Amino acid sequence: MREKFGREVVLEKPRERSFGHFATPIAFSLAKELKQSPAKIADELASSFHESEIFSSVDPVKGYLNFRLSENFLNEYGAWALQNPSEFAKQEKKEKILLEFVSANPTGPLHIGHARGAVYGDTLYRLAKHLGYDITAEYYVNDAGNQIDLLGLSIQLYGRENILGESVEYPQSYYRGEYLAPLAQKAVEKFGIEILSDESRQKELALWAKDGVMEIIKKDLADTNIFFDTFVYESSLYYDWERVVAKMGDSVYKKDDKLYIASSLKGDDADRVVVREDGRPTYLAGDIVYHNQKFERGYDHYINIWGADHHGYIPRVKAAVEFLGYDSSKLEVGLSQMVSLLKDGEPYKMSKRAGNVILMSDIVEEIGSDALRFIFASKKSDTALEFDLAEFKKQDSSNPIFYIQYAHARIKTIISKSDLSEDEIMSASLKNLDENADILMFDALLLPEIVDDAFSTRQVQKLPEYLKSLAASLHKFYYDCRILGTEDEAKLLKLLMLVALSLRTGLSLMGITAKDYMSKEEE
Repeated sequence: MREKFGREVVLEKPRERSFGHFATPIAFSLAKELKQSPAKIADELASSFHESEIFSSVDPVKGYLNFRLSENFLNEYGAWALQNPSEFAKQEKKEKILLEFVSANPTGPLHIGHARGAVYGDTLYRLAKHLGYDITAEYYVNDAGNQIDLLGLSIQLYGRENILGESVEYPQSYYRGEYLAPLAQKAVEKFGIEILSDESRQKELALWAKDGVMEIIKKDLADTNIFFDTFVYESSLYYDWERVVAKMGDSVYKKDDKLYIASSLKGDDADRVVVREDGRPTYLAGDIVYHNQKFERGYDHYINIWGADHHGYIPRVKAAVEFLGYDSSKLEVGLSQMVSLLKDGEPYKMSKRAGNVILMSDIVEEIGSDALRFIFASKKSDTALEFDLAEFKKQDSSNPIFYIQYAHARIKTIISKSDLSEDEIMSASLKNLDENADILMFDALLLPEIVDDAFSTRQVQKLPEYLKSLAASLHKFYYDCRILGTEDEAKLLKLLMLVALSLRTGLSLMGITAKDYMSKEEE
């Protein structure tokens, strides 16, 4: 469509299926440009499709163009998809993208707020990879500054109380949770018992312990099927600070023994401190060096997924990018809102293992990785999310992940009961389907459009929405249509194989493996 019209074309599903498979309002957007009525433009555009092999009809209706795909096209496309399942819904995008997400401090296990950004980022990554983008998933490890020093103090406090048996007076700020126990024990084994009492060695202890915490974080992510291509450590960047400051020129200035970046010149509320009076760089300084390094690596586009509390941070980072001589429009920042958890309608109690947060690992243990991923991908990431764990433990149609998995398993069960061979099914034609079957096939073949749209709009929730809708169509078709033992058994089973392919591919792009069967208690 884009090639034909020389621009992006909005395709919609008509309210009435009888109007066709697609509709577009492009004539309305062309009316002002061409100084003609939408109806006249639609008539002329419709006539230009008269020899199309893809469409059986293109009809102008009150300024809209309605398209009906031809049986030949649907039959050939469906057959190709089943013969090339690993290529289904793939494209060959050329853009090179660096995607940064999670980037939690290595001071404790991931909590559910981190989990939401992690699932959103990983789903974007999977969609982009499938679409052919050259994309790198990166974790920026904030392993410098006060929060790391606090890790050393927290391990000492835990060890003094629980290993040395001392009475400890806790400060206002410190990390807590059972994850500190193995760190304290291993610290004693490595450094000796005196490491727990020597305040001068807190930083040494912290720098060692952060690697242990990163292993906890990586395991939490792996248990949710999330992996990164690269890790960049903040502590490794500061050697380059002087060069980066020189690169920004007059946009960096000194005042009251502090170093400022003139971010207000680029739309920020105020200029920001990048080096304190005592010479210690601020968090922003690390981010400036990091983003300079990012842009020097030469990607076409940069996507950061940050927590919603970082909203005010965006202008100052974009200002720095501009001062470094780069195009800040290449930097895109998506925000991930926090999550509220319920259990049987009551607020979910925080785990004593976590200290004062709800751990990502606790939720995975309770409802499983598939359910967690589905929940966090099923709503726009920049909107608040509240859900009840009990709903996602139910083994019935009220649980959307169960409903979709059961649709895939149901197809596998039906096919296993057929006496037809796979060759007999695959060789059947998908032409001359009745209206219900035609609708189901069209819905199954929509996956490529959904994948492209979900990534390009950064609204990954469109994928689980589509999968729920397709599963509903499958279940309805199963109850309305007899399949086994009919004259059309082969073609109907081929149709179901196509639906299963779309369900399986869509789930995979969410980091979820489709089930081929459900246990008796799940049926």
